[in-house]
Amino acid sequence: MFTAVAVADAVANLIGHGPDGPVLLVVSALVLAATAAFHIWWSRRHGHAPPTSDTGARPGFTEPQAGPRRGVPGSADAVIGDSTLWRMRTTVRDAPGSLAALCTALAGHRVDILSLQAHPLGDTAVDEFLLRAPSTLTAAELTRAIALAGGTGTWIERADAHDLVDAPTRVLGLATRTALDTAELPLALRQLLGRCTIRSLPASPAGGARGADGVPVEGVLEDTVMRLRAPEGGVLTVERPYLPFTPTEFARARALVELDARLGPRVPKGEDVLTLPEGNPITVRRAGTGDLRAAKAMHERCSARTLSLRYHGPVGDADRYLNHLLSPRFGRTLAAQTASGRMVALGHLLWDGDETEVALLVEDEWQRRGVGAELLGRLVGMAVEAGCESVYAVTQASNTGMVAAMRGLGLPLDYQIEEGTLVITARLDAARVGSRLPYDGQRRSVEQYDESAVRD
Repeated sequence: MFTAVAVADAVANLIGHGPDGPVLLVVSALVLAATAAFHIWWSRRHGHAPPTSDTGARPGFTEPQAGPRRGVPGSADAVIGDSTLWRMRTTVRDAPGSLAALCTALAGHRVDILSLQAHPLGDTAVDEFLLRAPSTLTAAELTRAIALAGGTGTWIERADAHDLVDAPTRVLGLATRTALDTAELPLALRQLLGRCTIRSLPASPAGGARGADGVPVEGVLEDTVMRLRAPEGGVLTVERPYLPFTPTEFARARALVELDARLGPRVPKGEDVLTLPEGNPITVRRAGTGDLRAAKAMHERCSARTLSLRYHGPVGDADRYLNHLLSPRFGRTLAAQTASGRMVALGHLLWDGDETEVALLVEDEWQRRGVGAELLGRLVGMAVEAGCESVYAVTQASNTGMVAAMRGLGLPLDYQIEEGTLVITARLDAARVGSRLPYDGQRRSVEQYDESAVRD
């Protein structure tokens, strides 16, 4: 500071008392003005030029990848504003420059490509994108831009945070879930392939339909339908009418099915001990085909009315359904048993194509103690964890116990009744993912829940 003051004083004395003071003052002003003008011109001309050391790598994000992103005033993000995630698939010619044309078209609309997968198909290639686009950009505008860049058969839908996980990580996670539980295979295939319908056909179906003998070991891919040898000897049919399967998707699905077949039937061994209001402990656990004998014994102890309300048909046919219901290929089953090992209730969560059904059977002696409501709550928790949008129960209008149990869930319900048959659908968008999940390893009491939820 002292040096600056001394220099300023010397300059002032030179200009004020020197012979050429006014000339020096004018020259200094002209030099200052010229320097300022040159600086302004240079900054405007070269202010947006990329640095010479740029490697072309994507800069790291300092904010979450999913959801809307608000721009900072004065930055480039402020121009984009809120953003939307999209999943898009399109077909292009397998030629140099085809992908570059798509990327250029997306960049022209300020669309950021978060991930890209290419699936070669001979003369064409299917490119699958995960995009972040300005919220003002519609799906129709994106599709039009891709069409002008050479893309055909474009399919687009909204994405969410789960799509930000890269494909290998997602497939490994699904393989882990499948390895732990046989019942996870249909769910894993659905999460791998998106919205699709999965059906399991027996090895030798009646009526001359195509069984396992008509499907080779490596499976069959037919545009929007794939057929795979089921681990138990039948056929798994996967249909997705709105979008053809790619060979890559077919190979991943086949690998999951092969993993399931090699590991064989398996059901988690965990269990949870609950205390009923009157103090009796019961154990809730997963059940499988190994519980067939115990389930038939419970049928024999149930009244004809109880079996009729559950199976909606002749009481003598009740045992015929057990093999299907207890098979983990068609869903998940929870069993409630006493301390002596006697099975007193069964709850089923059944994969029914694109929908999910819940069903309960409680032995007469154990009804209206909260057992059915406990099983139902846990089944709904499983459905939420599996990503189901709703569950439905088919019963009779006179089955007030099942109606009360569904109402006790505290979820939005839809009712449909026709000729005495009542279908109650619970929408799961308001359910908590962690509610009443099984096997939390804690000793709990049914009295924790609302009284309306324990009336079955």
